[in-house]
Amino acid sequence: QLQLVESGGGLVEPGGSLTLSCKASGSNFNYYALEWFRQAPGKEREGVSCVGLSGGSTNYAESVKGRFTISRDNAKNMVYLQMNSLKPEDTAVYYCAAGGFCSDDVYDFTSWGQGTQVTVAS
Repeated sequence: QLQLVESGGGLVEPGGSLTLSCKASGSNFNYYALEWFRQAPGKEREGVSCVGLSGGSTNYAESVKGRFTISRDNAKNMVYLQMNSLKPEDTAVYYCAAGGFCSDDVYDFTSWGQGTQVTVAS
């Protein structure tokens, strides 16, 4: 399993941008699909974006398409989420997760970070 640590969250005004980073430690980083989830207060954890093993395949939740971009750097054991045009409804704790394949089911992921808070407010 990987150990994952997120960073980059914070407070941003609507329309602003943030980039989240997730640093992985452990073996075989490039064998894992990596996904960003988020969880807002009182809501279930939802998949935001996933990147496949080589970074060539990505997918996004409809709510973030065109605004968020996921990427990975296998040489640095890093995954990123560039978030643009942020909206108040993007406010949540964002989690990085690693698993064998991209999925919206949290049970498909074996490694999780501790989460980073993103708050979008004026």
